[in-house]
Amino acid sequence: MSTSAPRTASIRRATSESTVDLDLDLDGTGQSHIDTSVPFFNHLLTAFAKHSLTDLTVRASGDTDIDAHHTVEDVSIVLGQAIRQALGDKAGISRYGDALVPLDEALAQAVVDISGRPYLVHDGEPVGFEYHLIGGHFTGSLVRHTFEAIAFQAAMTVHVRVLGGRDPHHIAEAEYKAFARAFRQAKALDPLVSGIPSTKGAL
Repeated sequence: MSTSAPRTASIRRATSESTVDLDLDLDGTGQSHIDTSVPFFNHLLTAFAKHSLTDLTVRASGDTDIDAHHTVEDVSIVLGQAIRQALGDKAGISRYGDALVPLDEALAQAVVDISGRPYLVHDGEPVGFEYHLIGGHFTGSLVRHTFEAIAFQAAMTVHVRVLGGRDPHHIAEAEYKAFARAFRQAKALDPLVSGIPSTKGAL
């Protein structure tokens, strides 16, 4: 895929645990239609779309009567796969992005490298955050898990750090908004970049 082609992807994934339909446009305006059946995850994905300027439609259902984990994980897997597919050969992209985002008392930083090498570094969430139920249905531990699935499926290096925060909702949302802003920079087409932004000639 060249940079003149639409940077879009449509993926459907169906397992015994969930069904996910996802459409993505990397060169959108941040429009979204999200229904994962997990309300707080809807909120996070809506923030991701808005602040990364990615048009995103997600329809997902799953065994949320057992736990939100399977549905959230599978949506994250498909989102990562869609990002990788939509990026194509990555010619002309900026490749790197860095963002520091506050949400009231919370502060999060994200750094993204669309490197072709999946890696996640994630730290700084307060002790006990992983056990907190946000919105009554979304466990704090899922924040890291979603970044892990997205980074590995999209073949990106992602660093996310929580620098401060008290309210779990604010912390999670600041992390997602920081990731979105960093990804927005990294995926952007840079007129100064000729070809693949790597000395290896491939990402």
